[in-house]
Amino acid sequence: MEKELVEFLVKSLVDEPDQVSVNVIEGEKSTILELRVAEGDIGKVIGKQGRIAKAIRTILSASATKGGKRAVLEILD
Repeated sequence: MEKELVEFLVKSLVDEPDQVSVNVIEGEKSTILELRVAEGDIGKVIGKQGRIAKAIRTILSASATKGGKRAVLEILD
């Protein structure tokens, strides 16, 4: 669920949606999502002063909490 949510949000923001990949690492109490985008799109995902990244993390956290888990988004370059 969280993976699809992050993919949808990020693909809507970037110029190269086919370069978006999300790797999910499941833990007992938390899930880590590793996000990779094209080199030119990383700024669009992070946003000014990290605002877009923070918004994506907030939505992800709300979604994960609903399922009783914790989710962490890591943006890899």
